[in-house]
Amino acid sequence: MTILPGKTLGMLGGGQLGRMFTMSARTMGYKVVVLDPAENCPAGEVANLHIRANYDNEAALDNLGHMCDAVTTEFENVPANTLRILRTLTQVYPEADNVAIAQDRKLEKQFMRDHGFPIGPYALISSHADIDTALTSIEFPAVLKLCRLGYDGKGQYIVSNTQEAHIAFDQLDQAECVLEKLLPLDLEVSVIVARTSRQTIVYPVSENQHIRAILDKSIIPARIETRLAHEVSEIAVNITGKMDYQGVMGIEFFIVNGRPYVNEIAPRPHNSGHYTQDACITSQFEQQVRTLCDLPLGSTELLTPVVMINLLGDLWEKGEPKWDEVFKHPQAKLHLYGKHTARTGRKMAHINCLAPTVEYAQEIAEQIRTSLNIESK
Repeated sequence: MTILPGKTLGMLGGGQLGRMFTMSARTMGYKVVVLDPAENCPAGEVANLHIRANYDNEAALDNLGHMCDAVTTEFENVPANTLRILRTLTQVYPEADNVAIAQDRKLEKQFMRDHGFPIGPYALISSHADIDTALTSIEFPAVLKLCRLGYDGKGQYIVSNTQEAHIAFDQLDQAECVLEKLLPLDLEVSVIVARTSRQTIVYPVSENQHIRAILDKSIIPARIETRLAHEVSEIAVNITGKMDYQGVMGIEFFIVNGRPYVNEIAPRPHNSGHYTQDACITSQFEQQVRTLCDLPLGSTELLTPVVMINLLGDLWEKGEPKWDEVFKHPQAKLHLYGKHTARTGRKMAHINCLAPTVEYAQEIAEQIRTSLNIESK
């Protein structure tokens, strides 16, 4: 059902992604209600209403469902059953079954394997015995990852021998994991796809660089062959098609010897898609509104090359960053998330550096890094 401006949209989650969705939705003329348990969440501060409650609070879900003409989420770890409950009350995208796949690495790997999408060697680990069995086919070095609730490098360990694998499994409280072969990467890229019941559209491929498993920088357009850019975009579109997905999805890829392997999917806007706010005709957050409301999708045309750099809480250790250094660059666009407390590794803001060429955008980004004393890769 098409939902036009003037109606009310619901957002599960009050973090920065929810905040940027809310700002886009309100600009487009919608009212927004945010459900999040935190008292001063970034999205709640810009929404029309913040319902402060847990995601499984039945009274709060009933309230949200009856107030909103459609509901979406900013993160994949909201309980899938929450989406199922809301679906009995209002329009909900993405659907619970799709979110359930993305929030469990076991289900995600099985989905990719069963549909023939390229993934690296992996094994499911539920016991110490599974580790010994897996090592007959998974070579070291490898990565042990929690099946659920891991993100930004949390809940995973790089292991170089059997003993380290067993120790890491104990450190993860022997929860269900996947053991993945550590692939020799050329680079990492990602694609943002938007899909409705009638239309699918893809954004330019982003080249991503990480520090300690947290996204540090995205370069757009990615510095890869046109053939490879088309290939990863086609895989990304096909993934959303096989899932019959409606919404915005970020798909991460490893590139190994010129070949793409699917790493992870995120059923929501993605950190590597923040460049779209300033460098594309339609941002990924406006697109999320459009997919939720079943509107025609906006153009994903790239207006200018761009480099996006993340700002983590580490930058606040010596006080408020020197924002005047950022504003010396007229091509730089600062996006602060409205978080009240800075912590090590916490995403606090990003900067989009726009320029006629990728090389020039890189120069601007590095100048800003130096002036803010940001660690380089």
